[in-house]
Amino acid sequence: MPERLLTPIEVKMSLDADYLKYPMRRRGMDHDYYPYSKFPDRDPVQWPGGKTLMVWPVISLEYFPMVPNDDPFRAPGHMQTAYPDYRHYTAREYGTRIGIYRLLDAFEKVGATISVAVNSAIGERYPELVKDIVDAGHEIIAHSTDMNGTIASGMDEARERELIRSSLYTLEKTTGTRPRGWLSIARSQSFNTARLLAEAGVDYMCDWVNDELPYIFTTSAGDIVNIPLNHELSDRQIINVQQQSIDSYTQSIHDAADWLLQEADQHGGRMLPMHLTPYITGLPYRIARFEELVTQLAANSAIGFARGDAIHDAWQRA
Repeated sequence: MPERLLTPIEVKMSLDADYLKYPMRRRGMDHDYYPYSKFPDRDPVQWPGGKTLMVWPVISLEYFPMVPNDDPFRAPGHMQTAYPDYRHYTAREYGTRIGIYRLLDAFEKVGATISVAVNSAIGERYPELVKDIVDAGHEIIAHSTDMNGTIASGMDEARERELIRSSLYTLEKTTGTRPRGWLSIARSQSFNTARLLAEAGVDYMCDWVNDELPYIFTTSAGDIVNIPLNHELSDRQIINVQQQSIDSYTQSIHDAADWLLQEADQHGGRMLPMHLTPYITGLPYRIARFEELVTQLAANSAIGFARGDAIHDAWQRA
């Protein structure tokens, strides 16, 4: 006879009693990190230079080890086929050899400085690449150690603290400047991450995507600012996950910019994150359309480009 399926009641009874317990469950928001805030009631933000829309480009510069680690989870874009997965490994490496320079060139042509979220393994393996980024005036954001350095709840706190410490230390040693920002792999955090980042002296993180302006995030180790890095408008989401073209990506950015500019007329300055992946948008059949997008945005006198630390500081002064 075929094996009998368990009923929902039987499944529930098989769970440990603690599985359904969540100490923060209550009326209203289920945490104390920040209060609810609706944007029409906020004080208007004034960006430098009289800009009403600030574009925040963030390039993720990643190192994928040949052997993926699934603890606590496998990072998006990691190796997929049997070892050695040279096909995906070298496709990712294309970003650190070719794609990153094409993206940087696109921003250099319009005089924009941006943020680059860097695995600290990049600083160890390709210090000349990191030097080129810093010498061009761009900001380095800490982006864990490598693409095996994922974070999720249940991770040992000491292990997570060391991952953060190691990433910050290595990038500071490579560049001479301690990163002020942090981007987790896949924007994934544990219940401890924000506190550990504040404890490490990080000024801002980019993982919580529930807004289009920075906001204060309160932890027992002190405050940290969250600058939301929109996921839905990332090139990975639109081009790789949704299987859309570079034309669809650029149209999405234009549509977002047009809408945010309208809102800015009523509510004050707005922010448009632009999350980029060198081995996706840096390919030769996509880069021309991307350069055209950057050029068109830069031609609008109401739009500016800024690094994450500059957005953080301008918002704090507003």
